[in-house]
Amino acid sequence: MIKVNLDRLLEERGMTLSQLAEEVGITLANLSILKTGKARAIRFSTLDAICRTLNCKPGDLLTIE
Repeated sequence: MIKVNLDRLLEERGMTLSQLAEEVGITLANLSILKTGKARAIRFSTLDAICRTLNCKPGDLLTIE
């Protein structure tokens, strides 16, 4: 199972989901789906934008349990 660690990364960086959505340029609804683990896919461009904004690597955001 793939786990999305978006909550932890946002908290560590003092950022809200709304701020991330605005900076990355995707809807809050789509980020929320990703955050809750309900997303079935993620575009590499979206993953890249999130990682650039949060200054992290894909392995920091997505882990396997």
